[in-house]
Amino acid sequence: MTLLWIVAGIIGLVLALAASRRAVHHASALAFGSRFPPFVIGISLLAIGTDLPEIANSVIASLRNRGDLNVSDSIGSAVTQVTLVLGLLPLIGGAFVLGRRRVRLIGGLIVAALTLGLALVADGYLSRIDGLVLLSGWVVASAAIWRFAPPASGPDLPVPVHGKGKHVVSVLGALAVVGAGAWIAIEALLRIAGLINVPIYIIGFLGASLGTSLPELIVDITALREGQRDLAVGDVFGSSLVDATLSIGIGPIVAPTAITAGLAMRGGLGAVAAVGAVTLVLGSRKRHTRLTGIILLLIYAAMYVLLVSAISIH
Repeated sequence: MTLLWIVAGIIGLVLALAASRRAVHHASALAFGSRFPPFVIGISLLAIGTDLPEIANSVIASLRNRGDLNVSDSIGSAVTQVTLVLGLLPLIGGAFVLGRRRVRLIGGLIVAALTLGLALVADGYLSRIDGLVLLSGWVVASAAIWRFAPPASGPDLPVPVHGKGKHVVSVLGALAVVGAGAWIAIEALLRIAGLINVPIYIIGFLGASLGTSLPELIVDITALREGQRDLAVGDVFGSSLVDATLSIGIGPIVAPTAITAGLAMRGGLGAVAAVGAVTLVLGSRKRHTRLTGIILLLIYAAMYVLLVSAISIH
C-alpha cells in the first residue's frame, strides 16, 4: 500500500511539472507589453493559481470541522514559501536581485497579516467574520503592493501581446492541472504519514504545507529557467501573503470551525519570527545569493525544531 501511494505521489509531481511550463509561458505572454510588470502578474495571478491546493484544503478541512488542518497548512505554507522555496531559488538558478524596498514592503505586510491571524485564532474559533477580516486583509495588502510595486527587473519572453483573455484562461487552466497534480501528491503524503503514525499537526504544518507548496516550487523553478525572475519572486511572496490571509479565511467563511488555540498560537508566532527574520536578511542585501539561500533554509529547519518542541510541550 505504501508503495502505491509513493507511485501516486510521483505521478502527481510529474503532472504538475508538465503543466507548470504552460502556466509560466502564458503568464509571461500576459505580462509582455502590458502596463503590469511580471512581478505584479506573479504576485496576483500566479499566486492565486498556485495556492489552489491550500485554498481547497481550507474549505474541505473547515467543512469537516478540521480547523487545525486548515490553519497549520496555511501558516506552514506561508513560512515554506519565504524560507524553503525562496531559499532554493538561488541554489538552483543562481544569484539575483530582489530589491530591498520591495522585500521590506511585502515582508512587512506578510508579518502584519500573520499577526492579524494570531489575534483571530487566540479564542480557539474561526468565525465567518474572522474569515471576512482575513479576506479584507488580503485585498488591502494586495492593493498596497500593486500601488508600490517597482518596475520589472527581468526580461520578458518574445511573445505577442494580443489575445490576453486567452492567456488568462490558459494560465488558470494550466494552474488547475498543477494544483490537481500537487493534490495527488498531497494525498499520497498524508496517506503515507498516516501509515507511519505522524501527528496530524506536524502533517499539516510541515507535511501538508510542503505538499501544497509544490506548485509554487515547480512553477517558480520553471520561471527562473525561462528567465522570468520577477514572475518567480512575485509568486513566492504573493503565495505567502495568500496563505496568511485568503487561504486561512476562505474556509471559515464557508463553515466556521474550532481550532486548537495553543498550537495555532505557537505555530503563528514561529511563522511571524521566521518571516521577520527573512525580511531582515533579504531586506539588508542587494542580491539573493547562495549564502542567503542557505540562511533561509536554516530558518525553515529551525521552524521544524520549534514545531516538534511545541508538540512535546502540548
